[in-house]
Amino acid sequence: MFKSKSLSKQLIVLLAAASALGPAAMQILLPALPIIKDSFSVSTDVAQLTLSLSMLAIAIGTLFYGPVSDKYGRKPVMLFGIIITIFGSFFCYFADSIFWLILGRFIQAFGGAVGLVLARAIVRDVYGAEEAARVIATLVMVMVVVPMMSPALGVELMDRFSWESIFLIIALASSVIFVFLICALPETLVTPANFEGVNSMLTTFAKLLHSRVFCGYAFCVTFVSVVFFSFISAVPEIMLSVLSRPPVEYGYYFMMLPLGFMIGNYVARHFGKSMSIDNMIAVGGITAILGIIIAIILNLAGISHPLSLFIPISIAVLGNGITLPNAQAAAINEFPQYAGSASGLTGFLQMTVSAIAAQLVAFIFNGTVFPLLILMLLASVLSLYVFKWGVKWETETS
Repeated sequence: MFKSKSLSKQLIVLLAAASALGPAAMQILLPALPIIKDSFSVSTDVAQLTLSLSMLAIAIGTLFYGPVSDKYGRKPVMLFGIIITIFGSFFCYFADSIFWLILGRFIQAFGGAVGLVLARAIVRDVYGAEEAARVIATLVMVMVVVPMMSPALGVELMDRFSWESIFLIIALASSVIFVFLICALPETLVTPANFEGVNSMLTTFAKLLHSRVFCGYAFCVTFVSVVFFSFISAVPEIMLSVLSRPPVEYGYYFMMLPLGFMIGNYVARHFGKSMSIDNMIAVGGITAILGIIIAIILNLAGISHPLSLFIPISIAVLGNGITLPNAQAAAINEFPQYAGSASGLTGFLQMTVSAIAAQLVAFIFNGTVFPLLILMLLASVLSLYVFKWGVKWETETS
């Protein structure tokens, strides 16, 4: 049983890699969506299911892994999820129709969800509330930045080999992480929680959702994620049909987003000891709203260039880099005894609503960037509103 009060830097890096695996596997395929559409002779809406249904699979996975790990331990559940990721990746590689590709992506994403949930739960097992927020900030940075950079890798693989080669890379990365986890990951769960099936799981979730404070933080995370996932799902088609740019350019412009998130994440970690979690969340939320408003103004002014979209959205993502780790940590800290379940439920809400938004942008697309930007602005305002709703309740009842 793990008794140390801290995790080694090497283990934190390993957990970060595991947490990035699912999102990276999901996003690395983004530049290939127009090619997949042509290869299988399907509509944009159908091709988009390779993204939105994989997001839904991550949502279901996060709901499943948290409670199971609270009962059976973090390590065995983590290894189980990564095995599923490897299997799903090979399934995708050999898929010969859009149906089998979508199914393979669903399996792959369901397995990859394990790191999202359990990396945060392991950190919360070891650290107190404030220190957990700072360590989770590091996890979130890698979990978001690595997937953000993965489309550029996808572009290179498509250019040099084929879009199917992407799945072999994910299988290889998953296998490497699996080996290192076997060797280096200790079991951090001290006291297993009672888990007697679905009814017990639903009872735990009901306890969490009964807390207005937990809901405030969890839905803040949810709507912040909608901002990002709605953008990444729509922008490949916008680059092609609105800005008349080839799909391969998307991966390179997209790398501006991890830079913005890394700056925001640095702010979250640097000021984490001098500013409260709630103040950091508020600052990040306001920054995100300002970035999206700038994007709307630039495009209303007729400036039609990828930079008029990516620069202001990078500012918005900077704000998300401040908000996301703090809100995630606050949601988990509300019920430390249910860290796995709280992390899982937060991830489920985050990915389910984001999956709906990702598919929605394909339906509301009208040949301009404005439906996307309005949806992103609405999500940013909602993230700040639900956060203030939950914090206000905590202040009034404390």
